[in-house]
Amino acid sequence: MTVSLPVPDTEGIYTFPDDLVRAHQEWTDHLVKRHRSHDHHVIELMAPHNGRPHFIELRHPAGRPVLAIEPHHDDFALSASGTFLAHPRPLTVATVFTRSTSVHPTLEDAYTAEDVVSGLRDREGAAALAPLGATRVLLGYKDADPPYQPYSQDRLEQITDELRDVVDAHPDAELLAPAAVTRHPDHLLVHEAAVRLGCRWFWEDLAFWSTYALAACDQHLFRARTGTGTGTTMATELVDITDVILDKTTVLRMHGSQMHPARKMYRPIRHAWTTAADLPTGTGTYAERFYRTESP
Repeated sequence: MTVSLPVPDTEGIYTFPDDLVRAHQEWTDHLVKRHRSHDHHVIELMAPHNGRPHFIELRHPAGRPVLAIEPHHDDFALSASGTFLAHPRPLTVATVFTRSTSVHPTLEDAYTAEDVVSGLRDREGAAALAPLGATRVLLGYKDADPPYQPYSQDRLEQITDELRDVVDAHPDAELLAPAAVTRHPDHLLVHEAAVRLGCRWFWEDLAFWSTYALAACDQHLFRARTGTGTGTTMATELVDITDVILDKTTVLRMHGSQMHPARKMYRPIRHAWTTAADLPTGTGTYAERFYRTESP
């Protein structure tokens, strides 16, 4: 079945959030019918925050394994899940900062204790990664609290040492981590740790809403860190995720404590449409952006 995907601009410049919800519901209705007909390729996911059921095709990974290192439970889902839905590979996701009090501001009265929030976000992470058959590794660190400050070198050294053990346990895996296109200290720390561990493949961060869609100042800081003459020049790599964009929307709905209400989840999808503008003419309409460290 083919669902007509919404277009953010032209007629949809104001209606895109609701257009996306309608398209996603149409796709969900199709998957529900398949599920009810005992199609075992379609699995049911329960969104941990609101308990609502969602449906998605189970992926069958192949190829070289990947070890993805994410700062928080939703970072991989926001920034890279479309690529792995379109091109499934054996996947392990190591999440560094798994203790948190961070939820959407409208939900803060409902989730007040660190253990409650941490438990919810853990379940959200598990649900989001289930369609990919991913293995999870949780490091157990507390995320940074605002107002944000630079991370300490001691914490960087400690986390790098722990991640080194994870990397050593996956000797055949290709490493993937955030590019840290954001000033968030947790993202900057995880990026630096991953570089120290030999990572050369990075996703474009989409998770930090205060600097969402790469505000000009963040773009400047990123270019200052990775531009010509810095020794860390990165080549851009785009992955067409048009065929799985509605499934990515399903994955994002597992992270309801962060992206609330559901129609607000249009923002990373809108960014994927913007990113696809750099694809060759006549190809996909939604894409994810990655960076690879160029060889010396």
